[in-house]
Amino acid sequence: MLDARDGKFDVVVAEGLDRLSRDQEHIASFFKQMQFQGIPIVTVAEGEISELHIGLKGTMSSLFLKDLAQKTHRGMEGRVRKGKSAGGITYGYDVVRELRADGTFTTGERVINQEQAAIVQRIFEEFASGYSPRAICGRLNDDDIDGPRGTGWGMSTIYGNWRRGTGILNNELYQGRLIWNRQRFIKDPNSGKRQARMNPPEDWIIEEVPDLRLILDDLWNRVKSRQKATRSEVISDGVIRAERAKRPKHLFSGALTCGTCGGGFTIVGKTYFGCANARNKGTCNNRLSILQADLEGRVLSGLKDHLLHPDLIAEFARSYQEEYNRLAATIGQDHAKAERDLAKTAKQIDSIIEAITEGMFHPSLKAKMDELEAQKARLEAKLAETDSNPPVLLHPGLADMYRSKVANLTNALNEPSTRTEAGEIILSLLTSITLTPDGEALAIELVGELAGLLALGNPRNAESHPKVACSVTMVAGVRFELTTFRL
Repeated sequence: MLDARDGKFDVVVAEGLDRLSRDQEHIASFFKQMQFQGIPIVTVAEGEISELHIGLKGTMSSLFLKDLAQKTHRGMEGRVRKGKSAGGITYGYDVVRELRADGTFTTGERVINQEQAAIVQRIFEEFASGYSPRAICGRLNDDDIDGPRGTGWGMSTIYGNWRRGTGILNNELYQGRLIWNRQRFIKDPNSGKRQARMNPPEDWIIEEVPDLRLILDDLWNRVKSRQKATRSEVISDGVIRAERAKRPKHLFSGALTCGTCGGGFTIVGKTYFGCANARNKGTCNNRLSILQADLEGRVLSGLKDHLLHPDLIAEFARSYQEEYNRLAATIGQDHAKAERDLAKTAKQIDSIIEAITEGMFHPSLKAKMDELEAQKARLEAKLAETDSNPPVLLHPGLADMYRSKVANLTNALNEPSTRTEAGEIILSLLTSITLTPDGEALAIELVGELAGLLALGNPRNAESHPKVACSVTMVAGVRFELTTFRL
């Protein structure tokens, strides 16, 4: 889509319209954008695409997807009703693929993996004995036992979500009951990401598979009793207690990385950030934590101070001037080329007029003349537009311009009404925020794109973004390599 707007190609070619998209909204939007750019869409199956193809074929492709999903769902249901796996593999079991007489392989067959089954039984026993999921994870990781994904164990892998039946402690397959169609997935039209939605219990498919049972009723019931007791500490009369409610997303949540293990830095107390692997898995020795206010203050104020470093100011001025000179040279070259093309076109028009004057008229000359006249008009308009824009002189105070951008950024960060939004925009421009032990404290390292950070201070952007001045493109298109700040 970006290349289309930049005029980098003349036509879109595909095998069929459904190779571009089977979503009616997407294909209609794509067609509209290409039409606006004057770019035809041509497919081997349909030829040049028109509104008729978008309406009819788009609808047919969308219906095909729906029909395919229904058939796939029906086939998976048939497998489940035979006690087989409809897809994926549960920890504690192995997939069995045996050769049939007709040369094909069996699908959906499972057998118990005795080594993993022992781990599952250990998890149930330890939880029923009073160990927390965090403690169980630590013990498993200390024993160098790989989790379901071949990495360390995490709390969510063990505890999961009791409503959705996720997590080892909630998987009823370990009790010899195969439950399928508990939830469905739909795509968010805004983000394009899949979201899970619970199906009503009457739509669930439940099959007894006693040969796959790993946990006896007594142990299963003890685990369920303890889960219910722990949930009562969080939920009272169906209402989530305020002190246990989901914490709000903090300014840098999800962007912090531990410099020791590479894992995430998350909230480990009411107002502290710490290494999630050290707290939840015990696989990292970085036990240091940092106060939320201290972290945000150091990142935001430190970022401002580093941006005012004299070396960066000099780099800004140098890069700005280089980019300006490049663009000025390009404009000059385009102007000169347009002048040459205009002179050539005028000469061709004169030649045709002279030929007609001498009686050498042919119908093709009229079409050629119309084409040349249109080309001449375009070139004259282009030259007039270029001539109407006087050359811009470089401002002698580029360093002052840089400082003003940083000052505007500082104002946005200090203003309570825009601080959060400005921080989120800064976060989108940072490649990483790494916290590494440095003695008894944590050193913070920021890696990000300097041009985008400075563009936050562009006063002109405040008109289109009244809440906070934000943009990712600098005047004259200056782009810097990733810059690292150590706070």
